[in-house]
Amino acid sequence: QVQLVESGGGLVQPGGSLRLSCAASGFPFDSANIAWVRQAPGEEREGVICSNDGLTYYQPSVKGRFTISVDNAKNTVYLQMNSLKPDDTGVYYCATDLRRSCSGWPINYRYWGQGTQVTVSS
Repeated sequence: QVQLVESGGGLVQPGGSLRLSCAASGFPFDSANIAWVRQAPGEEREGVICSNDGLTYYQPSVKGRFTISVDNAKNTVYLQMNSLKPDDTGVYYCATDLRRSCSGWPINYRYWGQGTQVTVSS
C-alpha cells in the first residue's frame, strides 16, 4: 500500500536550517508528485511547496527560503528549509494524490504521511 514516512524534524533556532525527508513506497515513485504541507498549532493545514515540470507552487511566506528536491534512486523527497522563523513552527507532512502534476495543490491529497514536528524557537 501507499506509504509516506517523514523524518528530520526537530527544534531549531530562528535563522537556522533543517532538511526534512519523505520516504515513499507502494507506488511508482517517478510517476507521482509529492508535496509538502504543514499545520501550525490551532491553524488549518496549508500547502508549503509542490514542484513539477519546472513549475513550483509556494506558500508565499516560504519562497526564497524553502526548496524541494527529489532522489529517484532512494524514492525520497526532501524539503530544505533555510532562514527558519518561529512562524514556520508546525507539523510538516508529505502528501500525494498519485498524479504527476501538482493537481492537489495546496492540500487536496489522498495519501498523507504521519508528519514530523518542526519547532523554531530560541
